[in-house]
Amino acid sequence: MAKFKGTFVWHTHDNEDEMFYVIRGELTIKFRDKTIHLKEKEFMVVPRGVEHRPSAQKEAHVLLFEPKHTLNTGNINNEFTRDNLEKI
Repeated sequence: MAKFKGTFVWHTHDNEDEMFYVIRGELTIKFRDKTIHLKEKEFMVVPRGVEHRPSAQKEAHVLLFEPKHTLNTGNINNEFTRDNLEKI
């Protein structure tokens, strides 16, 4: 589970697909060639190796389906990187 607000970084996950399921709010996932807008109860899978950048104008609650070892920023390491996630 993650909260999104603002624009995230361009990144890829070389070895994992990533599924975004919007629980509350709206989420935009930008690709280099298109933009997908997700509303509540909608989802999409970003295939491994595809560069993407999620963003949300207002806070969005999103359930992410991915292997537990998946780094949130994929191939990028910066101030958004979280490698020690809170467990619930």
